[in-house]
Amino acid sequence: MEITSVTSPRMRLDHLEKEGSKESHGENFELELSHNVSDRNHQFHSMNALEILRETVRILRYNSSSFMIIAALLICPVSAVLMSNLLVDQSIVKRLTVRLLLVAKTSGLPLRPFIKQSCQRFAETAVSSAMCFPLFITLSLLSKAAVVYCVDCTYSRKSADVSKFFVIIGKFWRRLVSTYVWMCMVIVGCVTTFFVFLLAACSVLSVIGFMPDLIVYAMVMMGLVFSVVFANAIVVCNIGIVICVLEEVSGPQALLRAGVLIKGQTQVGLLIFLGSTIGLAFVEGLFEHRVKTLSYGDGSSRIWEGPLLVIMYSFVVLVDSMMSTVFYFSCRSYTMEASAVEYQSMLETITASAEPLGVQWHHYVHCYAIG
Repeated sequence: MEITSVTSPRMRLDHLEKEGSKESHGENFELELSHNVSDRNHQFHSMNALEILRETVRILRYNSSSFMIIAALLICPVSAVLMSNLLVDQSIVKRLTVRLLLVAKTSGLPLRPFIKQSCQRFAETAVSSAMCFPLFITLSLLSKAAVVYCVDCTYSRKSADVSKFFVIIGKFWRRLVSTYVWMCMVIVGCVTTFFVFLLAACSVLSVIGFMPDLIVYAMVMMGLVFSVVFANAIVVCNIGIVICVLEEVSGPQALLRAGVLIKGQTQVGLLIFLGSTIGLAFVEGLFEHRVKTLSYGDGSSRIWEGPLLVIMYSFVVLVDSMMSTVFYFSCRSYTMEASAVEYQSMLETITASAEPLGVQWHHYVHCYAIG
């Protein structure tokens, strides 16, 4: 890492002349300086969730073709399989649901419709995640890396190149997979810990003699607390994937680095996660009602509604990945020391090592602002 200059990672699209060409459009997509870099006492304000969304839209508009290709080739196939439950064996889901209900009843939970639906939903999610894991660790992970690469190229005002991307992927794919496996372990650990504490608490309350309604209320409160913890874990994992691509760390070190990086910006990350979760849940609900469940007409509209909802779901996933990358740059700007620091990403390092193989790269520098 070398020490040079500082600029803000926030970007702006300047007003283009009506007769401006595509080349002039790229030249106007510049890094925005909030203050003069010579002032050591200047402060760059971190981006809130709305600003990150706007920044994401700007990047998407600037490099729309690359992101649309990523969505079409890498995200849409996974979304189609995931939403349609194509790989899910319903018999396994039923058996798992029954066992979850038996465990819930043994722990003293009343088998209310809410409890039954929750058990069934969790069983479907668990089986679907297990069956789709090969897709997650290949296409989905590749799409995340491609999004980070394209955002990185956009900030450096370089064109994204497929051949260069695959050279990069070949260099750090094992590190990326390692980080993703650790991410899955963290998520499974959070869910397992929650269920252990939930069942233990419900059992204790049942033995003490609490009413079933009070046990349900206690379960709901524990669920709310878990939701916040789980959301934080997802935010850390998403930033960990970005760090694995852009920095020379992977695995648990990338996740620890992500946890340190988002300090002071946790609320922004949670808002991003909340918005993405609501968007994905909304599209999933529409798919469940309009495509899976034949509740109206003769079902002929499924022919176009199904693909449309898959595209919508894929677009939300794409935007979520882009926002996570932009959030990473915002956190970098927020947490860096009050001195001019140049950050050389892993992409540039791999580029330098690839040049002897005949791959010619234009080196670029990521500059960050200091708050």
